[in-house]
Amino acid sequence: MIKIPQGLTAKLEGSVLSVKGPKGEVTYTFPKSVKLVHEGDTLSASGPLNLQNTSLAHMRNMVKGASEGYSHKLKIIFAHFPMSLEIKGPKLIIKNFLGEKQPRNAKIVGSTKIEVKGQEVTVSGCSKEHVGQTIANIRSATKIVGRDSRVFQDGIYPISE
Repeated sequence: MIKIPQGLTAKLEGSVLSVKGPKGEVTYTFPKSVKLVHEGDTLSASGPLNLQNTSLAHMRNMVKGASEGYSHKLKIIFAHFPMSLEIKGPKLIIKNFLGEKQPRNAKIVGSTKIEVKGQEVTVSGCSKEHVGQTIANIRSATKIVGRDSRVFQDGIYPISE
């Protein structure tokens, strides 16, 4: 059972749960085999035990995301060729990675916000899944293939949560 704090509103329509708060709105579609119940200021799930616990964890993440949000910091590291980042719509464009002429793209998922200040990149949002997937997309876009990773250490790496 999850208690909804003051300042947050939860709306349940079938198997789709939406939690709205000061940091934004998080929506998640749960499996049909899990029965969700919204009574007053509490949320609960019933069904198979493994899906029930997973659903409760998702609900906790939704409540935390809508009230506090999620934020991760990444650091741009390069040895010789200075990288530059640019945000264009739902994509982060990484220019001059390892001196490459073609820019690399990383998809920004959902309502995740990216802020670049010097060598630090801050990825924040209200959905834990969207923030995590955006970071994974950035790491994947700056993956070095065909070179020794002990020598070529350029990339964008997570430094704190």
